[in-house]
Amino acid sequence: MSGGKRNPELDKEAQQWIEAVIGEKFPGGSYDDAIKDGILLCKLINKLQPGSVAKIATSGGGFKLRENVSAFQNAARSYGLPDAELFQTVDCFEKRNIAQVTSCIHALGRQAQKKNFSGPTLGPKMSDSNVREFTEEQLRAGQGMVGLLNDGMNKGASQAGQNMGLTRHI
Repeated sequence: MSGGKRNPELDKEAQQWIEAVIGEKFPGGSYDDAIKDGILLCKLINKLQPGSVAKIATSGGGFKLRENVSAFQNAARSYGLPDAELFQTVDCFEKRNIAQVTSCIHALGRQAQKKNFSGPTLGPKMSDSNVREFTEEQLRAGQGMVGLLNDGMNKGASQAGQNMGLTRHI
């Protein structure tokens, strides 16, 4: 019942990270079932950004539990995740695209590192900017190189004989 291609290894990494961050194990059963009501996701975002989800519904049927998923999405967005990294509520709650939910959790892990979250990490460390300072002399020397590169690239290059598929029918 999943829309995207699932990678069990990524699911496992996401689960282990959530467990490490929130300090509790997933309940028995499948990964999908453990995250579908949004409770663990809300606990996770509250650890990363305390107070993100003020009230987590732990009972009350589908509608109440579905609100957890929406609350997590809003909190993740305000934590800095772009919409493209999020998932639709049905992807999680109805288990339609668990791969996208896992992808979102991994994106959250990267964002947590970027924000210097001191707890457990998920995935590779995000690279920091690598600013370089050049002297005026180095910049001038580099400008001469660009000309040489362009000369080499254009040697023998010609567009003669290329019609790019543009033909006119009369």
